[in-house]
Amino acid sequence: MTLTERAVEAAQETEHVDVLIVGAGISGIGAAHHLKEQFPGRSFAILDALESRGGTWWTHRYPGARSDSDLFTFGYKFKPWRGPSIATSEEILSYLDEVIDENDLGDVIRYRHRVTAASWSTEERRWTVEVAREDTGEHLRFTTDFLWMCQGYYDHSGPYRPQWEGMDRFQGQVVHPQQWPDDLDHAGKRVVVIGSGATAATLVPAMAQTAGHVTMLQRSPTFFFARPKTHELAETLRALDVPDEWTHEILRRAYIAEGDEITRMSFESPDELRTFLIESMRPLLPEGFDIDKHFNPRYRPWQQRLAVVPDGDLFTALREGRASVVTDTIETFTETGIRLTSGEELEADVVVTATGFDLSLFGGVAFTVDGEPVDFPARVTWRGVMISGVPNMAYVFGYFRHSWTLRADLVSEFVCRLLAHMQDQGATMVVPTLRPEDADMPLRPWADPENFNAGYVMRSMHLMFKQGDREPWTHLLEYAQERTTLPAADLDDKSLLYS
Repeated sequence: MTLTERAVEAAQETEHVDVLIVGAGISGIGAAHHLKEQFPGRSFAILDALESRGGTWWTHRYPGARSDSDLFTFGYKFKPWRGPSIATSEEILSYLDEVIDENDLGDVIRYRHRVTAASWSTEERRWTVEVAREDTGEHLRFTTDFLWMCQGYYDHSGPYRPQWEGMDRFQGQVVHPQQWPDDLDHAGKRVVVIGSGATAATLVPAMAQTAGHVTMLQRSPTFFFARPKTHELAETLRALDVPDEWTHEILRRAYIAEGDEITRMSFESPDELRTFLIESMRPLLPEGFDIDKHFNPRYRPWQQRLAVVPDGDLFTALREGRASVVTDTIETFTETGIRLTSGEELEADVVVTATGFDLSLFGGVAFTVDGEPVDFPARVTWRGVMISGVPNMAYVFGYFRHSWTLRADLVSEFVCRLLAHMQDQGATMVVPTLRPEDADMPLRPWADPENFNAGYVMRSMHLMFKQGDREPWTHLLEYAQERTTLPAADLDDKSLLYS
């Protein structure tokens, strides 16, 4: 084969797009909408390792899987939500299907395309992205001028699954919500759900509808917040034939205001917020329920996520005796269940380890810049959107205390503003770079445990990039701050170098 023939073959094997989006979930689909709307002439593709769209909503198929945020803020700003405030995974996937259809995105999404490596060349001013096509076993290669990481924040293939003594001798079935078997039949069975977060709050009432009994086994309590599945104001506005766009915006503002107030209280008057949350649960629980033991966490409200309970369904299952809560630690699994440190034994046919997930930094993709591997723990975030020393790459990471999509929308608007700014300047490369005044800046961990200390955050600190003590090198801000600061961020403050 001649050199010319090899060059032609290589060209045929490599596909180039102006922008390459990784991830076809909430973030990636939203990014594609903004990109197509603001840059209709630019080519782009979306790669996703999963079999279909939706990310979390495709992966999580456990009973009752639903949103933990209201859909007026978890839905996109540009796409009115017409359903109940708290929605099932099926309803969310249908909503995403509408966005894909309305934006003609079906042809640009490539499923079962797992990105394995991304290499930047300053000489060529582009990324080369290696892709494993998991349905055919092919190896593909893409090049792109700008890489947009929208793959989410946890490992879809490997959940966090602690190992307890005696698990090998348990004769029942052990499942993790992230890997739910399609053929699991829990009707009439004794179920123990290990965990007390949002997933457990969803699973327990859903499984209790047909199970013999469901026990939520928690090592420590979580704050729960009961709210209506459908907002009364939404029903009123719809009954008045108010346009969907108006209803969406009004409810969106109402939920944002409520979230802002709860967040403010969590910092300024946490004891008052604790009392409010506990007293709101008390009348919904069985008489004599030990609320201090089971539902009064050691941590400050919103130091970990509030678990939403739509229409109080978890509390209803407890009142009706279909479910119960045990707060204790596991000594060992037995042949027929779990023995606790207190000596109590929980009989079980099915054990669900709702123990959470592990963060996955940029989907585990191996990054290099001009031949040098990128050591992300040694890098610094630029406003939670880009990484120091990594050119032409943006990422999406949502809020802990507000809906993920609120930040996904903000980041999409910002990235499009940045692309337009590069175009106006005739720049083909932008790289976040510490300025001289930032050279001695103290570097802080990715997350402050005093601010937010969920298990998946604490377990992954060593894998994550750092942040500084000043803008633009900080992140994990609240929506109340970023909805004004990110759209106004100075693109010419010398922290972004263009060429």
